[in-house]
Amino acid sequence: MSAATKRALVRWAHILLGVPVIGYVYTPFEALPDFAHLVRYIYLPALVLAGLWMWKGHAIKRILTGRTA
Repeated sequence: MSAATKRALVRWAHILLGVPVIGYVYTPFEALPDFAHLVRYIYLPALVLAGLWMWKGHAIKRILTGRTA
């Protein structure tokens, strides 16, 4: 799999994971208990991890492989 394909997959995952979070923010307060835990503990952390990977993935890969500069 090429690097461009991987970037596109992570980008689309980030966009799709953001949809439930947007719904959570704009949903009336009475309907929030239905999916609040799912958004707080599944979608939001996954969204943050995908965003961090897009932002600092190169540095994380370098740390995990033990390479320097």
